[in-house]
Amino acid sequence: MFEIKHRETGQVLERIDADTLAGADLRDMHLNGADLRGADLSSANLESSDLVGALLSGARLIDAILVATDLTDADLGGADLTQAHLGAERPSRAATLNGANLSKANLERADLRHADVRRADLRGANLAHADMRDTDFQGSDLCHVVAPKALFIRANLREANLCGADLRDCHLNDANLAGASMHEADLTSALPGGFTVINLANFEGADLRGSKLRSVSAQETNFRNANLTDVDLTNAVLGGAILRRADVTNADFSGVELASVTMEFANFSKARNAVYPSYKKNLR
Repeated sequence: MFEIKHRETGQVLERIDADTLAGADLRDMHLNGADLRGADLSSANLESSDLVGALLSGARLIDAILVATDLTDADLGGADLTQAHLGAERPSRAATLNGANLSKANLERADLRHADVRRADLRGANLAHADMRDTDFQGSDLCHVVAPKALFIRANLREANLCGADLRDCHLNDANLAGASMHEADLTSALPGGFTVINLANFEGADLRGSKLRSVSAQETNFRNANLTDVDLTNAVLGGAILRRADVTNADFSGVELASVTMEFANFSKARNAVYPSYKKNLR
């Protein structure tokens, strides 16, 4: 018999007729505030369960089913969620992680499609190869996340903190990064001839100081009012991109075609290696 107790009161919330929680059927259970620190929940089915404010730090949730699970304000610091199933085709079926602590958690290859991860702490988390299409990270802290080859397509990262993030070979197509903090982020490729894709993404007002965008594909991307100081844009593809009023001080535009880029009121006199047609007007 396995007893799941409340993290503060010690009250028994559920009794499971098993010696382990690995692979257990925990669907639709009321585990609000449960103490599951370090628990082995590998392959467990927690679909539609209430884990609001639960303590899951260091827990093993490898391949666990967390579809429609409420993990609002849960503590998952250092937890292993490798290949965990938190996402769904329908937004109403995705997990809720609003305000959760996921710092240094392992979410490699996890499914987070449409999940609500607003105002969450993901500092230092591993998101390599994770599927985060349409995931809502608004206002979350993703500083120093490791997310190579992750899918952030249409993700909402508005005002999120991605400072020092490893976003190499990611797909951020049509993602919303307005007002995001991305200084020193790496959006290059780890592969010869590879590239990160940020086509149609919205970086309006974002802080990209010192970030690496070498060879990035940024077609029709919005950098209006963004801070691109010291950014490496060598060989980037910027067809149709908007850099209106962007700060490009000391940004490197080596090998960048600027003919179709909207550049009005950007300070290109302070950029490096920027070659643009003479008909471009209102440059500073």
